[in-house]
Amino acid sequence: MSKAMKVAIVDDERDMRQSIGQWLALSGFDTETFASAEEALKVIGADFPGIVVSDIRMPGMDGMTFLRRLKSVDSTLPVIMITGHGDVPMAVEAMRLGAFDFLEKPFNPDRMTDLAKKATSARRHALDSRALRRELSDGSAIIRKLIGQSQPMVRLREDILDLGQADGHVLIEGETGTGKTLVAHALHAVGARAAKKFVLVSCAAYDEDALVRRLYGPAEEGDPLPALEDARGGTLVLEDIEALSPAAQARLLTAINDQGNPPETRIVAISNLQELGKTCESVLRPDLFYRLAALRITVPPLRQRGEDILLLFTRLAEQFAEEYGCDAPQVTAQEAAQLLQAPWPGNIRQLLNVAERAVLQNRRGTGTIASLLMTDDEGESTARPAITTEGKPLKEFVEAFERMLIDNTMRRHKGSITAVMEELCLPRRTLNEKMAKYGLQRSDYLQG
Repeated sequence: MSKAMKVAIVDDERDMRQSIGQWLALSGFDTETFASAEEALKVIGADFPGIVVSDIRMPGMDGMTFLRRLKSVDSTLPVIMITGHGDVPMAVEAMRLGAFDFLEKPFNPDRMTDLAKKATSARRHALDSRALRRELSDGSAIIRKLIGQSQPMVRLREDILDLGQADGHVLIEGETGTGKTLVAHALHAVGARAAKKFVLVSCAAYDEDALVRRLYGPAEEGDPLPALEDARGGTLVLEDIEALSPAAQARLLTAINDQGNPPETRIVAISNLQELGKTCESVLRPDLFYRLAALRITVPPLRQRGEDILLLFTRLAEQFAEEYGCDAPQVTAQEAAQLLQAPWPGNIRQLLNVAERAVLQNRRGTGTIASLLMTDDEGESTARPAITTEGKPLKEFVEAFERMLIDNTMRRHKGSITAVMEELCLPRRTLNEKMAKYGLQRSDYLQG
């Protein structure tokens, strides 16, 4: 479940800050009180995990000066101001300076709780967005998101690291739900353009006139900068490249040719073409296709990733279990085999949905993982789980399940070899041999 956000309460009146603190603590907030703005500023930094509630009239640094200081440290930090009778004009000025809202004394405690909930929700969103931006600018962090030890995934990570350093345009192909947009982010983050803009445009999301305006301008009032201008020097990602009309293809080719070599802006084209018998090469004009496909990456479908399926399912289930405040489901050997055999037409996106539903089922104490796989292509129930036509040897299923079992147990016991030996009834030598065989290292689980 989400960790409670902090509320820093700043007021020189001891009774006031204590009463606000007690009320908000009873409402589920993690509160901390300060007798002065100077004292609070020693604690509140740019990534403070919460909000601030401050009086306006205080000796020393007053609330308005305090607000200005906080906004200079972190412009997204929500600050709720408390005003006395007759201070409303000052409160209005505080709002102009960026205060989240204000309360006039004497105030309704429920109104305080309401505002605090809205402010912490806004703060959580701002911090999550900030963390995502940092993560998407950190190539190593994105590469770590592309988890899996299957040969297709090892090769994919190598391709990203190699092509990320190149200047040419890139075409990313693969089935729906395989993570092509994440690969585009990774290409940008590991390359020389990482510090420049990353701009994403879905060609299928606009009609032709709107797409031309989105890519080249002129921008109308309220529109973002034209994408080619906004991404100058960085990376422009064009999703659903096959949706471009012949006229739009011609204009894009002209824009690419005008850039010179190496290109000022790198274009990463993503093809989501799923029509039987058609390829990106067959729907784009040849000269544009060969410019965009100077470098190519194909993202592997989930069904070809072997035991990565179990690894991904376990990690996703644990994340959902934490979010919902319950235990993750334990996968049986039969369910592991069914997960490995499922055709996964929706790939990672489908696996994510199955993992979330499995956690919710487990919380209610009903259903099985196998039951979630008993659907046909239209989502209707079938008599037995769907399986791929790509046969896998029994040895592969056994080893994948064994690796998952040891990995899950090691993480649950935070690397305690003794506890894992006892739970799995394995002698130390056998456990060590199996961990070496599956590339599992105890150091990865310590304090995990």
